[in-house]
Amino acid sequence: MSHPAPYPVRLADEITRQLGQLADHLSQLPPPQAAQVIARVLDPDTGVLGGVTHLVATGSVFAKDQAERGALPAEVWLALGRASNELGDITLDLDEHKDALQRVGAPPATTAAKPPAPAPLVVRRRR
Repeated sequence: MSHPAPYPVRLADEITRQLGQLADHLSQLPPPQAAQVIARVLDPDTGVLGGVTHLVATGSVFAKDQAERGALPAEVWLALGRASNELGDITLDLDEHKDALQRVGAPPATTAAKPPAPAPLVVRRRR
């Protein structure tokens, strides 16, 4: 009988599945909604990319500890550290474009409807 996967492993699998679903939805969204989704995903503080960057950085710290103990090759730690740094750089580069994505994703500005022109209230008298 196999043991069920521990919660963090199941969580990683579920996040991966949901990212696939999000990509599928993204490909079918109209441009304004797609831009909104992309802007949220790329947000360096609260978005998926920032979260993945933080996760890889945390994995790098773990790998460093394990490499120092001899449980992992140092190359694993170095690769995770490099990936973390590169993701951080990419996150910062993409953050520069957040405003453009938000503009595309914003609902079109509606101009205030002009009130109808007043109709002259002229009463004609019959003669």
